[in-house]
Amino acid sequence: MKSAHMLILVVGLTSAIFSVILVLYVFLYRMRKSKHESEKDIECLEQNKQEEDIVEKEDLMIFEGGEDLTICDILDAPGEVIGKSNYGTLYKALLQRSNKVRLLRFLRPLCTTKAEELDEMIQFLGRIRHPNLVPLLGFYTGPRFEKLLVHPFYRHGNLTQFIRDRNGECYKWCNIYRISFGIAKGLEHLHTGQEKPIIHGNLKSKNILLDRSYHPYISDSGLHLLLNPTAGQEMLESSAAQGYKAPELIKMKDASEESDIYSLGVILLELLSGKEPINEHPTPDEDFYLPNFMRNAVLGQRISDLYHPVILLRNGRDDRIPVSEECILRFFQLAMACCSPSPSLRPNIKQVLRKLEEVAC
Repeated sequence: MKSAHMLILVVGLTSAIFSVILVLYVFLYRMRKSKHESEKDIECLEQNKQEEDIVEKEDLMIFEGGEDLTICDILDAPGEVIGKSNYGTLYKALLQRSNKVRLLRFLRPLCTTKAEELDEMIQFLGRIRHPNLVPLLGFYTGPRFEKLLVHPFYRHGNLTQFIRDRNGECYKWCNIYRISFGIAKGLEHLHTGQEKPIIHGNLKSKNILLDRSYHPYISDSGLHLLLNPTAGQEMLESSAAQGYKAPELIKMKDASEESDIYSLGVILLELLSGKEPINEHPTPDEDFYLPNFMRNAVLGQRISDLYHPVILLRNGRDDRIPVSEECILRFFQLAMACCSPSPSLRPNIKQVLRKLEEVAC
């Protein structure tokens, strides 16, 4: 009987202790959960506040020549799309207050590099000035991470249009020479005019803009510096598809001064022949990688078949720079040297300029 009372007492005490432990556990659990949720709410509020701060942030960097720009001008300007790519869109826009036409390049947020690197690069590119480079006038950062680069607008379009229009001006040797020399001078400034060489990486006739006097301006200089690696590779692939990519870049390695020289050589041949540099992949028995019209030259086609005959016929009083077939041959040989399949055999930009000066003599 006594044992039964002891058993009941032990069971009762055990149940009571267990109940107390259970109540304490539930209490502590609820306290911890409440504290965690409170901390989480504070974190969410702080995060939302940071996001609101970011969303509200707008900025406009202004550089030489863009002193009249305002955010309202840029956002309210009626624009016409004149070019698209995987990494952005190019607009021709009329700024209402100043009544000036500008080029606005919209960069997709997902394609640009990190913000801290981007600001540094923009400041660097905004300081570059040369008579043959398209200047950066302003850079706008929007509340949703939109990014717009502001450039001057050139009414004669790009070099591709100039060559394809065949309006007679493209056959004048003075224009061909002026454009070639100007592109080389602009590229020289990129390669040698800064503390470190700036590689263009996307040099092609569509990125050469012309004013009313057919003075050339290289656009998109240093654009790859603003893009993330994926977008930069896509830009290289686009250039390759149009016939301007050097053979060493087949495996999508980094662009270099030598690959810029290759692209320059293709542009010179394009100016001379008036033909489009459509890229064709070499057959296994070929050790060079050239656009189709260049291969014919390598295979022994006559030099007279590689430039438009009107170039010589136009050598009249309206051409300030005389031309002969010998001059054209020198020009062609320089272009082919730039397009050498071996990067080490290509001339550097200063050698290209020296050869062009000899062509003019």
